[in-house]
Amino acid sequence: MCESREMATDIKLPQKVKIILEKLSNHGHEAYAVGGCIRDSLLGKTPQDWDITTSAKPLQVKGLFARTVDTGLQHGTVTVLLGGESFEVTTYRIDGEYEDARHPKDVQFTRNLFEDLKRRDFTVNAMAYNEGVGLVDAFHGMEDLKGGVIRCVGDPSDRFREDALRMLRAVRFGAQLDFEIDRQTKAAIKELAQNLDKISMERIQAELVKLLTSPHPERMRELYELGISKIILPEFDRMMQTGQNHPHHCYSVGEHTIHAMQQVAADKVLRLAMLFHDLAKPVCKTTDADGTDHFYGHPQQSAQMAHRIFRRLKFDRDTMERVCALVRWHDDNPPLDEAKVRRAIIKAGRAQYPALFAVKRADILAQSDYKRQEKLAYVDQYEKIYHEIIQREDCLNLKDLAVAGRDLLQLGVPQGRQVGDLLNQLLEHVVEDPSRNERAYLLDFAARIINNGIF
Repeated sequence: MCESREMATDIKLPQKVKIILEKLSNHGHEAYAVGGCIRDSLLGKTPQDWDITTSAKPLQVKGLFARTVDTGLQHGTVTVLLGGESFEVTTYRIDGEYEDARHPKDVQFTRNLFEDLKRRDFTVNAMAYNEGVGLVDAFHGMEDLKGGVIRCVGDPSDRFREDALRMLRAVRFGAQLDFEIDRQTKAAIKELAQNLDKISMERIQAELVKLLTSPHPERMRELYELGISKIILPEFDRMMQTGQNHPHHCYSVGEHTIHAMQQVAADKVLRLAMLFHDLAKPVCKTTDADGTDHFYGHPQQSAQMAHRIFRRLKFDRDTMERVCALVRWHDDNPPLDEAKVRRAIIKAGRAQYPALFAVKRADILAQSDYKRQEKLAYVDQYEKIYHEIIQREDCLNLKDLAVAGRDLLQLGVPQGRQVGDLLNQLLEHVVEDPSRNERAYLLDFAARIINNGIF
């Protein structure tokens, strides 16, 4: 059990929430703010959303407010629009049988708040509040908030059979709140983790990202220990089971990955890059005659594997491309020479910087102490040269060249591939020495290439 936490002494409802609750109450209905907004308020956090539960039927709710959206009438939810904000108002309900480990086949509306609260996932999310009654806490959610515990409402096996995603949500809430998962809840997860294969990839992706960008990404370890990653990310299990007998390492691939995630900011792209940067090490692993492990070619193969996982988990293309590029180039270490650093920037893509330096430092800090200071000093110098190049606005792409394709056409280069080939030669010439990026100089240099038959 975690040590007792201090709770906020009162719950301050936003004015618009008060208006909704009062209107429902004035028309003879019960109404409470419920769920995560109450949990966060008691923890002294500012809720992102305020959800409302009520004894009023959906059509009754619609009749009381001028602007509403039919969010899910069959499940009792109406979105009330008030002063540019939206609030979900849901009728007290009892869920019917769950057939797909996600949705109830039907719901039954009730006028009993207790019946509504007992269908919810965790005790800390099953509290309700209004200013007339105060806090309604039928399942000891306050006690679990104080103790830092994630515990299912009622029988955890029942809750997880109703919606298998709750198993991943339990770990995610633990990571966000720094809470421990209750022993019985953990046991039920281990028993039922396989049911996660019934959940859509989009829902799994959303929960995984919330976990990774939480203050405690190391809770990925719990996904492995509870059997969740075996279902949603089996590649991570292989990482956890792959040792690294090498002077530069002191952890398995999976533990190194967990420590690396802790070394970057809580940014979606950076945390995903660290999760996937050594993804292919298990399949690239070789062991030499001395018993030392090697992982040749793992950055490129890791990027390819990450791409497949992103497609599987239905990630957006921008995230996929940014992360895969960071994974591919995380182990690229050019000599600390300005021309070679310029080539490295061009090769990896300008968009990968300066995030690539954060990735490199996190990777180093999650390794053994062997040559750590030397490796960090290298990254510092690499970044220093990079910033000098950017501040000088050195030419790093064709659009920044002082000449363009039309200039080469006027020199007599035939339209087609030869124009692009010659422009790339000029770019390489300028990358070697940025002072060469002068129109007259480059036109003369191009003419000499053409006249000497080099081109």
